[in-house]
Amino acid sequence: MRREDVPPLLVQAADRLPEPDLADAAWAAGLKVRRRRRRIALVSGIVLLVALLIVSISIEVGSGGNADITPPNRLFNTPPGYLAPAGQIAGIDFWVAPPPGSERFLDRLETPLGDRLELPGKVHSLSKHKLDRIAAVVLVKNGGVYAPLLLGRDSSWSQAPVELVPVGGRSPLSPGAVSPDGKVVAFAQPGKLVTVDASTAEVSQYQLPAGDFQSVSWVEDAQYILVGGPGVAYRVLVGEGGDGEPPLAGIEASNDPEAVTAPFRIETGHVMRYLVTGEWTEDSTLTLPVRSWVGQTFSSGGGVARLFIGDKLPEVPTMRSQPQGVVAVSTLRTVPSRLLILGEPFAGSAQTPVGAGDPAFVRQPGCCAVLGWYDQQNVLVQVRGWVLAWDLDSGRVRRVTELAVDQVALGPGVRP
Repeated sequence: MRREDVPPLLVQAADRLPEPDLADAAWAAGLKVRRRRRRIALVSGIVLLVALLIVSISIEVGSGGNADITPPNRLFNTPPGYLAPAGQIAGIDFWVAPPPGSERFLDRLETPLGDRLELPGKVHSLSKHKLDRIAAVVLVKNGGVYAPLLLGRDSSWSQAPVELVPVGGRSPLSPGAVSPDGKVVAFAQPGKLVTVDASTAEVSQYQLPAGDFQSVSWVEDAQYILVGGPGVAYRVLVGEGGDGEPPLAGIEASNDPEAVTAPFRIETGHVMRYLVTGEWTEDSTLTLPVRSWVGQTFSSGGGVARLFIGDKLPEVPTMRSQPQGVVAVSTLRTVPSRLLILGEPFAGSAQTPVGAGDPAFVRQPGCCAVLGWYDQQNVLVQVRGWVLAWDLDSGRVRRVTELAVDQVALGPGVRP
């Protein structure tokens, strides 16, 4: 057979073979692949379910059977430095503050107050060095009068052109003296209210009835000031007001001279909201074991805070001090309220351990008070010798400044 005879023979043989159906072959291959993928997905799902079951059993065993009441996202959404609460008092989570004497070793929150707030060596005249926002106000006593010194958010000092006298034998500086915009500071005086505008150096006076007014609190719009004394309170118009509005109006008072604050005030059993009519309405109930309240109530965008002296607290036994705590009540129903209980000195000694710089004073009732809010999550608290910041999100307490002055009022300029 010759080579040229082979191709015709192959063509003849191919004509007798059946043609293959490629579509059927492709469909069969596809079904095979899909079955294999289903088997893989089924096996993977079973493995995942078994793994989740093992993890849940481990959590249940490791938590003593309380896994069902542990928030599932606690481990994933906690802020840096988060501290777990020490327990609950009256249904509110509480933390225990670092003991007195340990403040110097806390992390510091930077503010224009500096590491130590003391009377300055250099002070400008307010008329020559105006301030756009007040960070703090202190008083210098010269004989029988006081001179107000204003600290700006740039850490510079100016002296206001006014002399103040004591009220009822007390200093005329109220913790709520600085306006919400940080521009004006107010002082109660016998028979009048005095305001100083730090941005213009303008001094204004508003007449008051006779009385020992110890508390000054601004209404949020900075158009009104509430002044209070034992059993008496007034609303003073310091802005433009409406047509025919009286400059002075009596409002519902309290026997606690520092209780009259806006927009909220905390009192035993209730959180009260201030109304434009000069009355208060109940915003929420509060069932803390309170013996008395100290200082003013300060409000932020979503909460109000005040310091209380409590009865004996079984949850926080004390040996040498009466329980004191800061309550931060949330005005948002979805956010919980919180408590910070002020701790005692280290057990067994009235002093801090060797190497610490400050004596560990027992915090006597009335030694401490809320001074305001740094921001919506940090409450500023004055204790003996220090201003501290309590972070509501993490539970941490940081030092703000060491106090070398007798009294201070803070303003929004405390935020750099």
